[in-house]
Amino acid sequence: MDTIRSIILFIAAAMAEIGGAWLVWQGVREHKGWMWMGAGVIALGIYGFIATLQPDANFGRILAAYGGVFVAGSLAWGMVADGFKPDQWDIAGALICLVGVAVIMYGPRNA
Repeated sequence: MDTIRSIILFIAAAMAEIGGAWLVWQGVREHKGWMWMGAGVIALGIYGFIATLQPDANFGRILAAYGGVFVAGSLAWGMVADGFKPDQWDIAGALICLVGVAVIMYGPRNA
């Protein structure tokens, strides 16, 4: 059950962080204004809170593993929100990152 909770939290954190960064990007680079940027800053703060809810208590492990989720999630966000078309190297890199997440977070450990 902790693994499922952890995966759900990683997805929620990715949506908040990537979505927040995208909103700031839109506000600045696409000239959509302060409202977009402000919403992005709020979403980024929510990401920080969500990350603390992971069942594992090790900050370094959580953030290291989340980095892999961020890589894959960023490519997916770009596909949906901006029409980005990843090539085979993008996809291979994202899959490698997700394998890294699985090893870091869910590999067997001594109690």
